[in-house]
Amino acid sequence: MVQQERAARTRGALIRSAARIFDRFGYAHTKLQDISSGAGVSPGALHFHFANKAAVAEAVEAEAGAILTRAAHIAHRESVSTLQSLADITHALLLILRWDVVARAGLLLGDDVSRQGGRVLAKEWYKGVERLLLEAADKGELAPGTKVPDMTCTIVTATSGIGLLTRDREEPRTEMALTGFWEVFLPALSTPANAGLLDPAGRPEVIGKAVAASPSMPRRILWAESAAQPGKLGSGV
Repeated sequence: MVQQERAARTRGALIRSAARIFDRFGYAHTKLQDISSGAGVSPGALHFHFANKAAVAEAVEAEAGAILTRAAHIAHRESVSTLQSLADITHALLLILRWDVVARAGLLLGDDVSRQGGRVLAKEWYKGVERLLLEAADKGELAPGTKVPDMTCTIVTATSGIGLLTRDREEPRTEMALTGFWEVFLPALSTPANAGLLDPAGRPEVIGKAVAASPSMPRRILWAESAAQPGKLGSGV
């Protein structure tokens, strides 16, 4: 049991070390020796867990996918409406990408042109947004005439672009941009009866639960999100 726990800790340290280097230098310029050194283990220990760099990258992507998916499921589970859960999910994922290097590196690896194959989390995000919009349509939340494929592309493109700002460590700017996007789009997507119930800034109590899916979130972020009071549509707070 002790040996298994030690092996799990070593594997986790290697994944985190690899994520930091992938995030900073990209896949092509990352060396296995740097990953093992960053984790404080020998190259032999790395090869015990991973056959090559591609296997390490796949492990980073798998861990990132698990974190982001878990956060999205939590936000959806807490939803008062599907459209609100979509906004909540985007705010939660933005915070996670800002603070969790494993999640961020896993997302970036899918778009790294120096690497072939692997898991593309951006495509999974597209499918997730599409599923939520179809669910909202089934529940009668979408405005009449809403074209789900068009809105899916718009939301994915906008949120992905905003998410790229996380690399610049501009948290206030990214939150402002995301809230501004939803201030425009939520009323356009929603039926009039539902629009006034939606919060473009996301519901802090839900976001707080969702971001806890990441083990890297600072305690002050978790506390601030869970303690804040949700605003109203158009308030921007």
